[in-house]
Amino acid sequence: MRRVLALSALAALTMFAAAPAGPKIPRKAAEFVIHMPDGKEQLLSSYQGKTVVFAFMFTTCPHCQKTAGILAQVQKEYAAKGVQILGATFDVAAAANVQNFNRVFGVNFPCGYSTQKAVMDFLQITEPPFVPDLVFIDKTGMVRSQYVGDENFLNNQEVNIRAELDKLLKTPAKSTKTE
Repeated sequence: MRRVLALSALAALTMFAAAPAGPKIPRKAAEFVIHMPDGKEQLLSSYQGKTVVFAFMFTTCPHCQKTAGILAQVQKEYAAKGVQILGATFDVAAAANVQNFNRVFGVNFPCGYSTQKAVMDFLQITEPPFVPDLVFIDKTGMVRSQYVGDENFLNNQEVNIRAELDKLLKTPAKSTKTE
């Protein structure tokens, strides 16, 4: 009986150790294509040299709508400091709804649409995420933090987004060679 329990415990530990560890932080931000409402494509890499907040949202989500409004205000406040807000909506009707979403919620930053698969690959996750998801990228193109919609970070996002940006802006960008 002890042998069976020991083998069961060993099997459980092995499965736990083999489970995905989640997104790697820090990591080099993968290229990402945002399909814009006007038919053009916007590349994440075109913002290297800026501190980026990349928001992944649903056009139909009230939490995402609130986040879009907050990010529009942050864009106004932080643009002169070298910050760029980006958005990608990825709900089923995102391509059809994003232009209205941008207008209604005062989006003043590049915000288009993408696919759920592209978003999940970028976020390095295997389950569809709660939204909104925020990714903070430093000037060298390194993802420094990532927050999913059900995390405490978003409970007080007006304060927390600014604090995260202030921390990134004060921290010297590290070389990507050592990471």
